[in-house]
Amino acid sequence: MPVMGARHFTELIAWQLAHDLQLAVFHATESGPASRDFQFRDQIRDSSRSACANIAEGFARVRHREFAQFLRIARGSIAETQSHLLDGRVRSYFTDDRFHKMWWLSVRALAATTRLMQRLAARANAPGSTERRV
Repeated sequence: MPVMGARHFTELIAWQLAHDLQLAVFHATESGPASRDFQFRDQIRDSSRSACANIAEGFARVRHREFAQFLRIARGSIAETQSHLLDGRVRSYFTDDRFHKMWWLSVRALAATTRLMQRLAARANAPGSTERRV
């Protein structure tokens, strides 16, 4: 069933932005000081990867309510990534330019994921919908 006109999760702007963030995080942590702090590196990579995975998994669910739950989890993962970005900035793991690029991607991914959740809620709550609430 197409969701919001998309036939595959890779067509969703929310997934695309989360994926861009994941790629930027992986690139930023493959060398330099962040790469040597294994716990930090693994945590920021895991949180950025989780956002993409949850958007994809939610897309595959049949009901809007289920998809919205996975989007909530993805939003949490993006926020966790933001927390790690701030931590990495304090520790001087990233250049200002690299930090700002990743931060902007995280803000955009969070906004797109939120908009998608709102659109799902509107559809689920529309007259004639078999779903009551998202």
